[in-house]
Amino acid sequence: MAFNKDSVAGTFLFTIVLCLVCSFMITGTAGVLKERKLAKQRNELMQNVLLAANIPSDNSNFKTLFSTRVTPMLVTLADGQTVPQDDLLDYDERMAAINPEHSSKIAKDTARIKTRANQIRIFRVHDAQGQLQSWVLPIYGKGLWSIIYGFIGLQPDLNTIEGVVFYEHGETPGIGDFINHEDWRQKWHGKQLFDADGKVALKIIKGGAKPGDVNGIDGVSGATRTGAGVQNMISFWFGDEGFAPLLTKLKAMETTK
Repeated sequence: MAFNKDSVAGTFLFTIVLCLVCSFMITGTAGVLKERKLAKQRNELMQNVLLAANIPSDNSNFKTLFSTRVTPMLVTLADGQTVPQDDLLDYDERMAAINPEHSSKIAKDTARIKTRANQIRIFRVHDAQGQLQSWVLPIYGKGLWSIIYGFIGLQPDLNTIEGVVFYEHGETPGIGDFINHEDWRQKWHGKQLFDADGKVALKIIKGGAKPGDVNGIDGVSGATRTGAGVQNMISFWFGDEGFAPLLTKLKAMETTK
């Protein structure tokens, strides 16, 4: 008996087959797009870490530089302990920060982020001889309009700044986006995070830092709130609820080597 494709049953069957084909196509396309998005995020991560470590790179060599000179690590902020983790380049700190099971509420929230992940990804950067050159740590906090995300590189003394990069924000174009300018980022190189008593002393100074001020970085006229946001995130992340226990652990780890 010949099948009548113009019958109700034929139309119904055709619709089911068409829906299945479309579903398979969408699923396949979504998988490809997801992998492309992840690849793009990995590439941007590697480039930004190298920038914060003050290591020049370009599109032709950043992957090689990262793989040979950077070691990603997952650490617990409360005690600085290293946590074994596969695929660290794909670790999602933002999702961890909003997951109640993997995050903590912040008591003194100068960065205005409410919660932070209990475990965070850091990067050990070494020179061509394998010696420690810097540590790169993630920082983020509220600016004027948006959460500003970045990385800061610290020299082995864990006080002197090697470099900084702010890779994502929604601050005012032409004003608050000074944080992306190369000349302003270079002003961070060589500055000190802490004073002689170990307290966070870095300041974004309206009107400009005085010559010889090892803790001062020039602010930008008209972008005071953005600069204050950057300073506040530094104060939080290098305080007791941020990296302070981790820095103690890292210092002890390098001393015992």
